[in-house]
Amino acid sequence: MYMNRWDADQESLAETPDLAALAALLADRTRAAICMALLDGGTWTAGELAEYASVAPSTTTEHLNLLVSGGLLAEERRGRRRYVRLAGPDTAETLENLAGLAPYRPVPIRSLAEANQRRALHHARTCYDHIAGALGVALAEAMTERGLLARDYGLVLTAAGAQWLTALGIPDTGPSAAHRAHVRTCFDWTVRRQHLSGAVGAALYRHAVDRAWIVKSPTTRILGVTAAGRTAFRDCLGLPEEALFPSFTPAAPRG
Repeated sequence: MYMNRWDADQESLAETPDLAALAALLADRTRAAICMALLDGGTWTAGELAEYASVAPSTTTEHLNLLVSGGLLAEERRGRRRYVRLAGPDTAETLENLAGLAPYRPVPIRSLAEANQRRALHHARTCYDHIAGALGVALAEAMTERGLLARDYGLVLTAAGAQWLTALGIPDTGPSAAHRAHVRTCFDWTVRRQHLSGAVGAALYRHAVDRAWIVKSPTTRILGVTAAGRTAFRDCLGLPEEALFPSFTPAAPRG
């Protein structure tokens, strides 16, 4: 009887996801802190990240090399300066989701200013190019309650939701308008519920920034809701008061 037999002399390679390699990149707390800082959606120099992480520039460079070669970060050169950013929105959503699964560990809070900053970070922040924190979760839940989003087989934008976006003046966010998922969610690590991401989440964030409903701190991921924003979010989605506070005073820009 004929039988297929593996030829031991013939080499054959197959590809499989190396989850352990990804986990190893994030197993170092400095590298994890760098990735979380870059969830602000911006580009940072190695020097800025060294100052942020409180490590030597040479050490930061070693960490950045590993993160870039591992595919979590992208880099570009501007003259003699090296800038890094997250590789893309999928990377940002993966990091936020992992943070939502991670256990909490105690960290010391040494001042009232630090306590207020942490409170503001939990309230509203950027997750790469969309709104996270209590505000982001409240937006997703209000849109779902009003029938603008539906949780069928995953979250989808309804016809009423598309009309609502158009009425706000937000351009087409359909799959053909962006090379990314139309509607996605991230598991929010502070609220432990889902906030809205994907092309729709990014469009809402840009609209809120353009209309000055929210302002971003130039030094952190923190977002503050302006008086105009509180009025708009109440009128558009009926957000409760606790979703609209606290506000904050932006700090001076980096360098």
